[in-house]
Amino acid sequence: MAQKGVQLDRETFSCSICLDLLKDPVTIPCGHSYCMNCIKGFWGEEEEKRIYSCPQCRQTFTPRPVLVKNTMLADLVEQLKKTGLQAVPADHCYAGPEDVACDFCTGRKMKAVKSCLVCLVSYCEEHLQPHYDVAPLKKHKLVEPSKKLQENICSRHDEVMKMFCRTDQQSICYLCPVDEHKGHHTVSAAAERTERQRELEVSRLNIQQRIQDREKDVKLLQQEVEAINQAAHKTVEHSEKIFTELIRVIQKRSSDVKQQIRSQQETEVSRVKELQEKLEQEITELKRKDAELKQLSHTEDHIQFLHNYPSLSALSESTHSSSIKIRPLRYFEDVTATVSELREKLQDILREGWRNISLTVTEVDVLLPQPEPNTRAEFLKYSQEITLDPNTAHTRLLLSEGNRKATLLLYNESYSDHPDRFTHWCQVLSRESLTGRCYWEVERRGRGVYVAVTYKNISRAGWGNESGFGRNDKSWALDCKKNSFSFWYNNIETVISGPGSSRVGVYLDHRAGILSFYSVSETMTLLHRVQTTFTQPLYAGLWLWYNCGDIAEFNNLK
Repeated sequence: MAQKGVQLDRETFSCSICLDLLKDPVTIPCGHSYCMNCIKGFWGEEEEKRIYSCPQCRQTFTPRPVLVKNTMLADLVEQLKKTGLQAVPADHCYAGPEDVACDFCTGRKMKAVKSCLVCLVSYCEEHLQPHYDVAPLKKHKLVEPSKKLQENICSRHDEVMKMFCRTDQQSICYLCPVDEHKGHHTVSAAAERTERQRELEVSRLNIQQRIQDREKDVKLLQQEVEAINQAAHKTVEHSEKIFTELIRVIQKRSSDVKQQIRSQQETEVSRVKELQEKLEQEITELKRKDAELKQLSHTEDHIQFLHNYPSLSALSESTHSSSIKIRPLRYFEDVTATVSELREKLQDILREGWRNISLTVTEVDVLLPQPEPNTRAEFLKYSQEITLDPNTAHTRLLLSEGNRKATLLLYNESYSDHPDRFTHWCQVLSRESLTGRCYWEVERRGRGVYVAVTYKNISRAGWGNESGFGRNDKSWALDCKKNSFSFWYNNIETVISGPGSSRVGVYLDHRAGILSFYSVSETMTLLHRVQTTFTQPLYAGLWLWYNCGDIAEFNNLK
């Protein structure tokens, strides 16, 4: 009883807002007492309404009451503190909204410390004591406080569910097998728990093993990231150094050419000016001589004329020919042409080198190759937009639909000459180079269409095998006839059996060296698969060879 009295005193002198002993207690007009700071904070939230209420009885006050410390109540609290009644211990705290409350407490309820699965009741420390002292209660199953005890009651029979129906996979009470679960496979909840516990432990072991494996994988990947970053940084520095040296060499050659041109300019200008001065001196001398002869021609004295004529009529011999021969007006144009030719060669070298650099960069792959797609939806994830390059198209091929469609004509189109153009076979290449993983589809109409991939350096001229798709080691081609297929590589034909379709799908994994051709309809059927090593970027190609009007078009899959 003394313990209950102490608890009553604690409740009496506790603030209902903070649930702790009163600090600087104030009493408001309705008679309830609170900590000074607690009631100020509570009323601060009601400031906008201009109406202030008591947190317990909800009586309202207008205007806001003046708060004055209750000295008598403060003295009582201090005396209680001196007798050892400090703030409520943690194991005797009152239950808040988020806590499980003791079902036995009356009035203000304490926090529950345990729940009983037999009684289906939650207990605070005081009311739990009989479960530790009374022999029959000691056998009850105590668990951590739970708000879900009522879920253990059978809604049909209002009995505790201590059994499990394996047929329906649900918990039941001991009466359920008599009616709605009659004839079902039932066991005790404890037996089912034991079985599930074993499964749980196996699952946990599997999960823990997977965690260990994944942690090893993560560590490995972290090491790979560091290695990639270091290698990339080192390669970037090395590449920048090489390109800087190349730029320096080009700048030095540019300076040398400039200096050589200026030097030659000086030499030639000096030669021309020297000759020009001599010629001007000769002109002056000739003019003087002409003036003397003119004066002599006007002399009336015959004897005097004859006397002076021999000395004046003799002309000094010219040191130069009668005409100056000058080269055609080209001067340094040949140098310009030579430098331009060098630029074209460098651009070709850099272009080819860039393709090789780009290919080797994309071949850096830490992770193992992913499996080849199986469904069309998976293939479409790698869809590649393909357009045709007009500069490569044979003159009998008409390109349309944004250069995605090629039609075989009877006559020649008026294309301009270009070194990339196919001159004999009616072929055309894509504008885009193909690396990595990509997929595209070709819709065909006609009796003779080759769907191909090729290196860019395939020959463009002549009727020989070196320029025909599939007839050399630089190209791979699927010959799509009206009702059959065959595959060509290095002039070797492989006859293919497969369902006819107007649409052909092509899948390329450049890094893995995989090239696959599919017949596409409602399903995708593999026609032929190549496993090799690609050494250059690839280009898609079309070859129309049979009838005028035959068409092949790259489908827009985006």
